[in-house]
Amino acid sequence: MEAPIGVIDSGVGGLTVVKEMLNRLPHEPIVYIGDDARCPYGPRPIDEVREFTMEMASALSKMGIKMLVIACNTATAVALDDIRARFSFPVIGVIVPGARAAVNASGSGKIAVLGTAGTIKSGAYDDAIHVLSPNAMVYSLACPEFVPIVESGQYKSESAGIIVERTLRELVGKDFDAAILGCTHYPLLQQHITTSLPNNVKIISSAVETVCDVERILLSNGIERIADSAVAPVFYTTGESKTFQGIVEDWLSIEMPNVSYIEL
Repeated sequence: MEAPIGVIDSGVGGLTVVKEMLNRLPHEPIVYIGDDARCPYGPRPIDEVREFTMEMASALSKMGIKMLVIACNTATAVALDDIRARFSFPVIGVIVPGARAAVNASGSGKIAVLGTAGTIKSGAYDDAIHVLSPNAMVYSLACPEFVPIVESGQYKSESAGIIVERTLRELVGKDFDAAILGCTHYPLLQQHITTSLPNNVKIISSAVETVCDVERILLSNGIERIADSAVAPVFYTTGESKTFQGIVEDWLSIEMPNVSYIEL
């Protein structure tokens, strides 16, 4: 099926999912919307996040997508069920895949979750982890400064490392062996996060597990693209396209990506 897979995020964070899709499913067309103009979603009221998520999903629906990936943990936590009820195409989020990957990776059943204020407040990761492992112990930590660092393109800077280290001090003394990057922006800070956590802690990004789910749903629904030629992704942003384009070029190693402004 030639129709594209839609991917939405509050900003550039969902590019971490796109990166894995390009590695695993390079023949699938992708259309991405990043709501940079209204990012971050974490501190926003639930109804507002739900409304913004619905606007992006509706825009992609009009473009004729065959599947939607909500590559934003906050949006997944508050809007996944509503989006599934509204549209006929398959819709997947990133929380259940991330929880599954962490439960599989943890030997002790003690898991840290790093996320936005909205995701942590929702308890969505706690719920997803405990469905899979009822006796798991979860340490949740809101990291409100992380998304602005990434959105500004400063994720490789020394100051970013200082902020990450200061934020993660809250976990000192906690006993866990897996840490979920519970926001798709956070893998861009993974080097700093790894440095700031104990060496034995496995860092879990939901991207790999999410794309495994994407592939499974494509095949089970018979909507995969048969042609094996690679297709360049198309990107839209509600914000300033220059910074967005720079992050796409850096993170995805795409020269002159197709980036356009979209008004929702």
